[in-house]
Amino acid sequence: MPGPLKPAPAAPNGLNPNSAFYKAREKVHPKKVEGPFRLFKWAVLFLTLGIYYITPWLRWDRGEFSPDQAVLVDLANRRFYFGPIEIWPQEFYYVAGLLIMAGLGLFLVTTSVGRAWCGYACPQTVWTDLYMAVERWVEGDRNDRIKLDKAPMSAEKLAKRTTKHAIWLGIAVLTGGAWVFYFTDAPTLLRELLTGQAPFVAYATIGVLTFTTYSLAGLMREQVCTYMCPWPRIQSAMLDEDSFLVTYKAWRGEPRGSVKSAEAAPGTIGDCVDCMACVNVCPTGIDIRNGPQLECITCALCIDACNDVMDKLGRPRDLIGYTTLKRDVAESKGETLAPMWKVIARPRVLIYGAVWAAIGIGMLVVLAGRSRMDISVAQERNPVFVVLSDGDIRNSYTVKLLNKEHRPREFDLTVSGLDNARLSLPVSGEAPAKRLRLKVRPDGVDTYRVQVRVPAASIEDEQSEIVFKARAADGDGDTMETTRFTAPEREDDGDQE
Repeated sequence: MPGPLKPAPAAPNGLNPNSAFYKAREKVHPKKVEGPFRLFKWAVLFLTLGIYYITPWLRWDRGEFSPDQAVLVDLANRRFYFGPIEIWPQEFYYVAGLLIMAGLGLFLVTTSVGRAWCGYACPQTVWTDLYMAVERWVEGDRNDRIKLDKAPMSAEKLAKRTTKHAIWLGIAVLTGGAWVFYFTDAPTLLRELLTGQAPFVAYATIGVLTFTTYSLAGLMREQVCTYMCPWPRIQSAMLDEDSFLVTYKAWRGEPRGSVKSAEAAPGTIGDCVDCMACVNVCPTGIDIRNGPQLECITCALCIDACNDVMDKLGRPRDLIGYTTLKRDVAESKGETLAPMWKVIARPRVLIYGAVWAAIGIGMLVVLAGRSRMDISVAQERNPVFVVLSDGDIRNSYTVKLLNKEHRPREFDLTVSGLDNARLSLPVSGEAPAKRLRLKVRPDGVDTYRVQVRVPAASIEDEQSEIVFKARAADGDGDTMETTRFTAPEREDDGDQE
């Protein structure tokens, strides 16, 4: 008979080669909880999801020449509509400004109240919260779900799992569908999707977002926040001893003990009765009593759970609460706490807030004062110039006029910088004039080939600077662009036309 199995030899680094390199995931089953923070999370969830799903269906009347969807990323025509605001490609700096404001806003929130963005408004948190609510509705609360996981497969278990995943997939499809509605007229695209006439990219986008929503919010959940998101690693640079965090007040809760132990030895046991309520409601499955942790998203559900227990036991609330490290130490010593506004209005917070507000105000000022028209001029290079039979020099230019109004307009085009310069359109057959009146379609760009004719006596250099100016015929705005007028060298008479 073979002898007893011998343990595997240790690897050179001292690790057991049979041991797993990564720790297996321990599934988290958060328990239902009620309280002010849970109500606030519900409010944020309904508000953010409502905005996301409803916004593409809101209308905004911009006239007959422009789309009436309130929020629209019109990639085909390269512009972005947001209510009365229209952003063109050359105005992308507004988008850059919004992204900078979003980053600074995240710094501001984290410096003030820790990882609150992650706990309440992050899309991963919002959709995960929705998915867990569906799971709780179908399979029951924490204990029921744990029992269902351990139970063998049965008709009841199969029905519950099928129902849950079907609802999850439905939410994921709606999520992907809502996203594509932002890029084209929503009612039209919906009809095309239902009749199979929508572009392939629409179906592909919905498919990708369905997969990501279902897998990230339904299957991976807290692992996304812990392992995939970089913010938990970055946030430590934003925090200091005056940042508000969800904190277990160990000076008050320790040593832990049951209610019976506290009754048997009054004054020797802390307020924490080790009921695990704070752990059972945590969506990431951590024990907040172990101190600040990377996995904590600062959702504060543990505060609601602990306060509920403290109320039942007749003990003071906020054994777990929002506080700063400095205030926690001061409270443990019985010292007078500084006013809340002084804690919040500290230099770092004020600097972030001031920079954030300055960028926002600056963008509003620029947006309010921006021109509703624009001009682009490019000199044609073949030929660069033509010497006409009467000795005048002619250059040709491609002029693009942009009309940002939702109505057709007429622009008066003039040129300055050279005496007696005259303009003409080669296709019109009209005599050159000092001014051209050009029509521009609403909310669009029209291109004209414009010729500039200048007497040779008015030209001193081979390269002269001239300025094209476009002015709205109704007097509402003007714009200009500088370019070059090219003439032959003085010693060369040039080619005659």
